[in-house]
Amino acid sequence: MNALLITSTVLILATTCFLAVAFSIHLRNRRVLISLRAAQRSANSHIQKSRMELLETRNRARLLEDTVKQGTSAVEKMHKAIAATTFSLIDHFSTDEEFRESARRARETHNQTSRQIYKAAQTTNKAIHLIADTLFISRKEKRLTTRRSKDRDRPPRQ
Repeated sequence: MNALLITSTVLILATTCFLAVAFSIHLRNRRVLISLRAAQRSANSHIQKSRMELLETRNRARLLEDTVKQGTSAVEKMHKAIAATTFSLIDHFSTDEEFRESARRARETHNQTSRQIYKAAQTTNKAIHLIADTLFISRKEKRLTTRRSKDRDRPPRQ
């Protein structure tokens, strides 16, 4: 009976030790899990912030391009209206046919030149924004994707 009591006591002590070790491991794993979740939230927050910054940059570029496009278009319409009024008055009030013909040629030259200038301004606007898109937005996208792949390659902190 003495041997049975000693054996059962030893087994109870061993079981208690194993339970204590298991509980200790459980607590440590729980702390690690909490820190991993916090790191994950932080990383997701950082990624979301970077995405929002990229979206804001794209929207600003689009807004700038549209503003220049609309401004150029408005100036072109005003320019055409002023030129049409001026050339119409010259045509209406001039008495000399040679002067009228000269004014018509000047009007055609003026209209052709102004069309080319405004078309060049619109083309330049598009080109500048394509270059800006390539330089700035692509760099931000590249930084965002490289940062994500670096974060994935890193081992978790303990």
